[in-house]
Amino acid sequence: MGIRSDLSFYDGKKVFITGHNGFKGAWMCNVLTDAGADVCGFSLPCEEGSAFAVMGLGKGIRSIEGDISDTEKVTDAVSGFCPDVVIHMAAQPIVRESYRDPVGTYRTNVMGTVNILDAVRKCKNVISVVNVTTDKVYRNVEKNEGYKEEEALDGNEPYANSKSCSELVTGAYRRSFFDAAGVPISACRSGNVIGGGDQGKDRIIPDCVRGASEGRPIILRNPGSVRPYQHVLEPVIAYLMLAARQSENKELAGCYNIGPDEESTITTQRLAELFCKNWKGAKWMVAENAGGFHEANILRLDCGKFRRTFGWAPKWNIEEAVKRTAEWYLAALDGKDMKRFTAEQTNDFLG
Repeated sequence: MGIRSDLSFYDGKKVFITGHNGFKGAWMCNVLTDAGADVCGFSLPCEEGSAFAVMGLGKGIRSIEGDISDTEKVTDAVSGFCPDVVIHMAAQPIVRESYRDPVGTYRTNVMGTVNILDAVRKCKNVISVVNVTTDKVYRNVEKNEGYKEEEALDGNEPYANSKSCSELVTGAYRRSFFDAAGVPISACRSGNVIGGGDQGKDRIIPDCVRGASEGRPIILRNPGSVRPYQHVLEPVIAYLMLAARQSENKELAGCYNIGPDEESTITTQRLAELFCKNWKGAKWMVAENAGGFHEANILRLDCGKFRRTFGWAPKWNIEEAVKRTAEWYLAALDGKDMKRFTAEQTNDFLG
């Protein structure tokens, strides 16, 4: 079974996505609408200039504005749509923001997960659920080997720890409710994602774009930190592949790492260098007050389980991922039709 065959599963399916107008959500919505899915999204109001807005996705998707921590609104949204597939991506995703607002981060990332899973528990139509977490859920001892799915979940700072808790919630709901109901549910831990349209604060590629487009140097806080970087289409397609296949074979449900090859696990400085190579005139420099809040220096994933189970492999290496990312932003600045441009990049990726 190939990727396009997996996507054909969604033709006519009703897919409920939390965080649908965020960075990854926008790319997922674009893929799903092109595949013929009926998509309903639940999220905070769409930000001006976001990928979702730039792609013009609001015209073909039902969007419900709300806070994922609002139990009643989440329940009403799910029951009102009666989805076949649910993909939970709504989150407070910024490490530094989690230090500034730990309570809000836990409320969103933990109680948000409780709310969506409890709403799904009460909905009889659902045949597949995916909870998107992060590679940061592991107890990070900064080893050189990649973390495997069976290793301890205990993120160090509030963001990572709240996503570890989200996974514990998922496991409890699986054992207490979903297994008995025959509904497969999986958690996906993906590495750092790059691609066109990300507006996140304190994230390297958006910082690169803001600096380069304004003619300022790109400021690096932690140039030596090592992360697994991948284009946004890698995890988006992987989530959809998993949701489709586990609906037909419930034994596939579980926890999976989704990340790039070893060669794409690089330093922040190397990522900035690749970006500058693809954006004329862009330059980088190290911040004078580099550091600040604690962030791990090394984080690697072992993605062997997902590759063995699904026959999956990354399509674009880091050089291609950065090139495609820069091209997207430059096309947007040039006023191109970004829904069409995004669809062209997606078709190139799918092959």
